[in-house]
Amino acid sequence: MSVTTKTTGQEARLARAARPTNPTGSGPVPPTAPRRRPRSAESRRRLVALTMLAPALAGLVIFFAYPLVASIFYSFTRYNQLQEPEFVGLLNYRFLFTQDPQIGPAVVNTLWFVVILVPVRIVCGLLVAGLLSRARTATGFWRTLFYLPALVPPVASVVAFVFLFNPGTGPVNQILRVFGIDGPLWFNDPAWSKPSLVILGVWVMGDIMIIFLASLLDVPRDLYEAASLDGANGVQQVRHITLPTIAPVIGFAAVTGVIAALQYFTEAAVASGVASGKATIGGGTAAQLGYPGTSLLTYTELLYQHGFANFQFGYASAMAVVLFVITAVVLVFTMRRISVFRPEES
Repeated sequence: MSVTTKTTGQEARLARAARPTNPTGSGPVPPTAPRRRPRSAESRRRLVALTMLAPALAGLVIFFAYPLVASIFYSFTRYNQLQEPEFVGLLNYRFLFTQDPQIGPAVVNTLWFVVILVPVRIVCGLLVAGLLSRARTATGFWRTLFYLPALVPPVASVVAFVFLFNPGTGPVNQILRVFGIDGPLWFNDPAWSKPSLVILGVWVMGDIMIIFLASLLDVPRDLYEAASLDGANGVQQVRHITLPTIAPVIGFAAVTGVIAALQYFTEAAVASGVASGKATIGGGTAAQLGYPGTSLLTYTELLYQHGFANFQFGYASAMAVVLFVITAVVLVFTMRRISVFRPEES
């Protein structure tokens, strides 16, 4: 009993001796504030990520968010950049949907390019990519040959095509005459102007062709070998192996193609100006807008005409807002309808 009490007393004295004392007085040192824990690794990673994304986010705000908000604001005004914007409410939208006589042909032509040009480019690009993927000799030469037209600037390619398809002096009609065929007027004929631009679009399909070629070369060869052993022919292999495997790439090409066709401008505007004998775009071609007739008048070309030739920036902003909404709706609808953009079912 006494040994236990003595041991306990010694432990208590040692504990009091080890306890720090206050240098300014008697008694123990008051407890200090707890140290701040270092920032977690997750917070540091987030800070680094935001720092890396800062230039892109700044560009998104400056070149997309601000112009979008400004366009929405100006769409409710009458504005010519020379005077202060005058609020007119829904007047611009009312004129756009009910009174503008040029909006009908522009919308029809734009939808024509969406429905015809986009599928034709996808099909032709896929066929050429399929042929190139099976090439055994001079593969680099053929791939370069089919991709080079995509590197030509759009304006230069349109000018060259208008020259080639000139009904009087163009080499295309001269070659057709050798075979006894009387060629059409091409860019000078309302019935052939849009098909001529489709031919141009097929010629510069190297951008999507190279994507299809990469996806086709990435399809596992053992799938084709297994299908051949099971007795599947070429058509069945394409249907059940090739197309399902590259379906995401086809969906990507379709979505981006539709967006580009809704904003189809450069090729149609330059073809109209050059074919009509004028080399300027905008105010200089006001009388030839959409030449021949209104067959090449697209929605974005009409928007450009109102905004930068007629200085009707309020009405042009309303057209831009409508185009943005339609593009967003079409994009969402397309992505929801195409199965490759939907999550796989478990």
